[in-house]
Amino acid sequence: MSKLLLVIDVQRNFINEYTVKKLEDIQSLVDSGKYDIVAFTRFINDENSIWYNKLNYKGCMTKEQQEIMLNTDDYKIFDKKTYTAVNEELRKYISDNNINQIYICGFDTDACVQKTALDLFEQGYNVCILKNYCMCGQGEELHKEVIKNLKRLIGNDGVR
Repeated sequence: MSKLLLVIDVQRNFINEYTVKKLEDIQSLVDSGKYDIVAFTRFINDENSIWYNKLNYKGCMTKEQQEIMLNTDDYKIFDKKTYTAVNEELRKYISDNNINQIYICGFDTDACVQKTALDLFEQGYNVCILKNYCMCGQGEELHKEVIKNLKRLIGNDGVR
């Protein structure tokens, strides 16, 4: 059985005064050797998306905005057009690699991190959010509130 570190959306477009402080820590975690497998997600937006059309969100539309800001050499990258990273490709990857524990870090705690964690939890996977390696683009206060809520939703053991 393997441990997966799933790094959510550490992309140029999501880097700001709050999230930039976590980049070095997340890179250290990726390089730590604590996880059997490391994979990344990358949010892709376009003019046909609900984010563009309903929320007027125009980020993550160019290659520059979509760039992952950590070293991804030799790591799997899952492109996604949804908040969640959970799809058939990820489920197959988990199965094919005999992954029994999934650790999540990245951005934004209140969106893609939370949605992915909840979806994995609901589908019966052992998931753990690494709270010190996540952040909200809106800042620490929202991050802490979301973490508090996630402890309620997936259990205290699901957040470290």
